[in-house]
Amino acid sequence: MPFATTLTLYVARVFAFHMLGMLAALTGIVALFDLIELLRRAATRPDATFAVVAEIAGLRLPWAMMQILPFAVLLGGILAFWRLTRSSELIVARATGLSAWQFLAGPTLCALALGCFAVTVVTPVSAAMRARAESLDSTYIKLGGGPLALNGGQLWLRQADTGLDPQGVALLHANVVTVRDGRLAAQGVSIFRLDAGDRLLERIEARGGTLLPGRWALAEARTIVPGRQPSAARDLALPTSLTVDRVQDSFSPPDTLSVWALPGFIALLDRSGFSSIRHRLHFHSLLAMPLLAGTMCLLAAGFSMRATRRGGVGQMIGSGVAAGFALFVISKVAEEFGQTGTLPPALAAWAPIAAGLMLSVSLLLHLEDG
Repeated sequence: MPFATTLTLYVARVFAFHMLGMLAALTGIVALFDLIELLRRAATRPDATFAVVAEIAGLRLPWAMMQILPFAVLLGGILAFWRLTRSSELIVARATGLSAWQFLAGPTLCALALGCFAVTVVTPVSAAMRARAESLDSTYIKLGGGPLALNGGQLWLRQADTGLDPQGVALLHANVVTVRDGRLAAQGVSIFRLDAGDRLLERIEARGGTLLPGRWALAEARTIVPGRQPSAARDLALPTSLTVDRVQDSFSPPDTLSVWALPGFIALLDRSGFSSIRHRLHFHSLLAMPLLAGTMCLLAAGFSMRATRRGGVGQMIGSGVAAGFALFVISKVAEEFGQTGTLPPALAAWAPIAAGLMLSVSLLLHLEDG
C-alpha cells in the first residue's frame, strides 16, 4: 500500500531525527559533567594536564553513548510521536483505518538497526577507547598501578595444571605484584597444586616469580610434598597458558572488551578458573541492546500517541519517562542479582527487557482498542 509505506518512512525519518538529536544532546551533557569530574580529581596531580584530562574524557565518549542509547531512544521517541500527534498527522492516519502497528514498523526497525549498529560497530571502538582511557586514568590520576593493584598488591590466580595431574589445577598467591614493560613480576609466591579431586599434591614456596611466555619462572623455590621433607631451594618452571594481558583483562571492567572478543575470553576464563559471571552478563546485555532499543521505541509510542484533545498529555509523557527509568532500575537490580550468581546471566539480562516489551505491547493494544 503506497500510502502506508510513505507514511511509515516519514514517521521513521521524524523518529530518527529526534532520536539522534537527543542522543547527541545527552552525550554532550554527560561528557561535560565527566570532564568537570576529571578536572576535580586531577586538581592535585601535576602531571594530569588539561590535555590529558580532555583526552580521557574524549576516549570515554563512545562508551557513554552506549550507556545513553536506550534513554535517547525513549526520550527522542516521545518527542517525535508527541509532535506527530499534536499536529494531528497520526490521528488522521488512524482515522483512515491505518493501524498503529503499520506506521510504527519503520521507527521500530530504525531503533533495532541503531541497536545492532551500536553493538557490532560502536562497541569494539568504545571498548578499545575505554581501555585506553582507563590506562591513562590509572597512570595520571589514580596513580594506583593499574587493575592488578588489588588488596594491597596481592594476587590470587587459578590455572589448569598440566604437570602432575592433567586434570588438576594450580592455585597461585603472590604478596606483591608489579607489571613493568609488559612483564608481570611477583614476590612471595605460594603455589598449591591439586588433583582432579581437589587433593593437595604438592606446595611450592618461592621467593619470587616472573610470568614468561608459556611458563612461570620461579626463583629459589622449595617443593613441599605431604609426608616428605621440603626440597632444597632451586629455580623452577611451571607451565601456564596465561599471559600478562589475559591476567590484566580478567581484572579489568568487561566493557573494555569488544563484543567479538567476549565469547573467546569467557571460554578462556572458564578454562583458567577465573569467574566469568561479569563477562557473561555484559555479553548478554550487549546482545539484548537491539531489543532494548526497539522496546523503548514502542514504549515511547504507547505513552505519547494519545490525542491532545483528551488532555493529560504532560502526565502521559511523564509516565512514559517514569516507565523508562523504572525499566532501567529493574534491569540494574537484575544485573546485581546476576553478578552475585543468584540469577543466571542470560535471565538477568533478558528478563527486564522482555517485561518492558510486554508492557509496551499492552499499551499499544489498549491504544488501538480506543
